[in-house]
Amino acid sequence: MLIHVLGAGAGGGFPQWNCNCDNCAGLRDGTLHATARTQSSIAISGNGVDWVLFNASPDIRTQLMAFPAMQPARARRDTAICAVVLMDSQIDHTTGLLMLRENGAPLDLYCTDMVKQDLSSGFPLFEVLKHYCGVEWHAVPYDGEQAFEIPQAPGLRFTAVPLRSEAPPYSPRRHNAQPGDNIGMQVEDLAKGTRLFYAPGLGGVDEHLLSFLRAADCLLVDGTFWSEDEMIRREVGTKPASTMGHLAQSGEGGMLSVLNSLETPRKILIHINNTNPILDERSIERATLDAAGIEVAFDGLEIDL
Repeated sequence: MLIHVLGAGAGGGFPQWNCNCDNCAGLRDGTLHATARTQSSIAISGNGVDWVLFNASPDIRTQLMAFPAMQPARARRDTAICAVVLMDSQIDHTTGLLMLRENGAPLDLYCTDMVKQDLSSGFPLFEVLKHYCGVEWHAVPYDGEQAFEIPQAPGLRFTAVPLRSEAPPYSPRRHNAQPGDNIGMQVEDLAKGTRLFYAPGLGGVDEHLLSFLRAADCLLVDGTFWSEDEMIRREVGTKPASTMGHLAQSGEGGMLSVLNSLETPRKILIHINNTNPILDERSIERATLDAAGIEVAFDGLEIDL
C-alpha cells in the first residue's frame, strides 16, 4: 500500500493568506525554520496506478500538479484518481470537488449519508456537480464493523469508524454532531495485511477507537492544535480546540498521551493548523514530538506499508 500526503495543513493552509501570527509571519519573512503546507488531503494506492483520493481540498490542483503519478497521460484527458472518499463535509475537505468537475465521467464518491445530506443542502456540491461531470454516490458504512471495497482500487479494504468531532457551520447538526458527520478510516492492504488508520479530524478517543489505533501499522491522525486554548493564545480566535472538534496534543488526555500509550504503529500528525508551534522545527513542542517518536506530516510525504 502506497500513501502520498498531498496536503498536511489544516483549513487555510500554512501560511494562511490573511494571518500574521508568529508562525505565518515568521515563514513569510524567513525567520521561522518551517515548511509551507497546503490543506489536508492524501492519496492511497494498492498498485501504484489507481489512486483513491481522501478529501478534496481547495488546493487540489496544486497538489495534483506536484504529484506526477496523478497524471498518467494514457489518453488526451486522463487521471489516476479512481475514487474520492470524504471523511466529513468541511469546506477544506470538499471544495476541491469543484476543481474535478471536468472529469470525463461521474466522480465515484464515497461518503456517509450525513455528509451527503450536507453536500446536498447547506453546501450543495452534489447539486452543482450535476451540471458538470456528476457524482456517483456510494454510501460508506460507519459502524466500525462493516468493511467495504472500492472496485477500482484493487487490493485494498476499507473500514470506517465514527469519530467524536464537529459538523460544519452550515450543517443543521452544528454543535449536535451525529455518528457519520466525521469518520476515521482503516485501510488494509489485503496482500500484505498491513493497516493504515487515517483520522484528520478527531475530538476524542474512546475504547472502541483505541482498538483501531492499536491494530494499525501506521497512524495519520489529527494534529490540528498543540493546546486547547491555542487560537486564543495566538490572538487569532476565541474558540477552544474541543469546540472546533479537535483533540489538542498537549494536556491531560491529549493526543500526545494517547499516542505515547501505543507501542507498535508509526505515528504521524496531519491536518496541522497554521498556529501550531510544532510547525517550528526548532520549537520545544517539536522537540517533544521528536523525543516521543511522533512525526509531523508534510506535503509530499510518501509512506510504503
